[in-house]
Amino acid sequence: MSKHQTTQDGWGSKLGLILAMAGNAVGLGNFWKFPYMAAGNGGGAFMIPYFIALLLLGFPIMVMEWQTGRFGGEKDEHTIGPMLYLQARQRLKPKTALKIGAISGGLCFAITLLINSYYTHIVGWTLNYSVMSFTGDYMSASVDMKDLFVNNISDPVRVFVFWIIALVLLAYVVSRGIGGGIEKWAKVMMPALYLFAIVLVVTALTTGSPKNPDWSALKGLNFVWNPDFSKLTWGGTMAACGQIFYSLSIGMGLICHFASYLKKEDDVVVSSVATVALNEFAEIILAASIVIPIGYAYLGQEVLESAGPSLTFITLPNAFRDMPLGQFFGGLWFLLLFFAGFTSSMALYSYVTKFLSEIANISQKKASWIIMGCFVLIGFPVALETILNKSGATYYFDELDLWIGQYFLLILGLIEVIVYTRFISIRQQMRLNEGALAKLPKPFFTILLKYITPLMLIIVLTAATIERINSGAMALIPKGDDGSVDPMRVFWVNLARVVMIAVFVVATIFTNRYIKRKYAGELSANVPVQE
Repeated sequence: MSKHQTTQDGWGSKLGLILAMAGNAVGLGNFWKFPYMAAGNGGGAFMIPYFIALLLLGFPIMVMEWQTGRFGGEKDEHTIGPMLYLQARQRLKPKTALKIGAISGGLCFAITLLINSYYTHIVGWTLNYSVMSFTGDYMSASVDMKDLFVNNISDPVRVFVFWIIALVLLAYVVSRGIGGGIEKWAKVMMPALYLFAIVLVVTALTTGSPKNPDWSALKGLNFVWNPDFSKLTWGGTMAACGQIFYSLSIGMGLICHFASYLKKEDDVVVSSVATVALNEFAEIILAASIVIPIGYAYLGQEVLESAGPSLTFITLPNAFRDMPLGQFFGGLWFLLLFFAGFTSSMALYSYVTKFLSEIANISQKKASWIIMGCFVLIGFPVALETILNKSGATYYFDELDLWIGQYFLLILGLIEVIVYTRFISIRQQMRLNEGALAKLPKPFFTILLKYITPLMLIIVLTAATIERINSGAMALIPKGDDGSVDPMRVFWVNLARVVMIAVFVVATIFTNRYIKRKYAGELSANVPVQE
């Protein structure tokens, strides 16, 4: 057995597994991204494609990834490239399956590395803002929140200190493995996160507006659930689908990675339901009941709708400043965000660490610290752009988030579904019912997963792409809303594209070499291998 293989590692308890999976799913996508995306896409109008995507994409792919991971773990594989190769070569010739495995592995590594390259910066921002909130740094009425935010992400000391703190903590936790690191931290952080969130929900729903009697927390909730159909677009629909993938952490290989440490008799159906339920409770009940009611009550619907990604770091602090005990509740909010971001970052970090450990045949501990260096290198442009421009513009970050946070996730999810439903037997597919208290019926596999889920992914990807091409969002020389060309915007957008393609190509090559090395015998024979 090679030294990188950690067959002794694994989950110490069912509770630890569920909390770690929930920590993987419940992250900044729930508490930071979901509220501003819902507010910016018509409130209730966004929830329509969101719930459709949850039922037709989210749950089917979630449960499929749990089984794919358990299958991979039986073969001592913990990353998605080799897993999909092992599935595809049951019906395809191994050399053809190798291409699918290599491309999938390249996509997955690019997703996990690049998301975490900017995600860890946001984790650092939340830690910084938590400190500033508890110390009252922005409570003075003379503080302009936009200037404060721009100054914070432009200050090299604050940017690098809090980012490096986050990276060092992540490297330490992941170096301790699944049971000794990730599970232990999840058991502390996740209960604390839910406790903080419940306190904030009660505070949000009992607050009144000191500025306008027409603004209230309850009207904020009505805004979330009362759809404005005029704002329902294909771009918003794709954003909703991307949000489901992003917040559930599907299409990233993370569920497969964590599930590869399951035992054969573990119930993946109940585990999937529990993971989805905890995630949606955090996103729909908690996040939507904190951010939008507070924002609506203190700032009004117009400001809430136009806030975008700045909702958490610019808009909400204005509300906390006017709230009774706002210094405490602001600190609690940003500490909640730090916990949510950190637990999700652990999963992303764990995946790329395992990838390097297997590819390079080195220990988990050594790989973890090498990966920290990779994050410093790949994440450096995120910091450099904001430090140099002093304006708060994040063109590099935004371009990566568009491609990685939406397109790559949906494309990898589509590949996974096609491989699972078309290249392994129905008997193999239904093995996910092994150990399940409630078994999924055959039509789940033969109708929903095989036809409806991939068709929906193809339609959304195609329609949203056409809409974005027509809007100029994918132009080689991107333009501003007024049609002007900013040379710095062009530079950072295209740098993000170059980095994204380079990471994908390199990871694909290394995945290809790993599979060829480990499965040389069956690749040489080039005959489908039945399980």
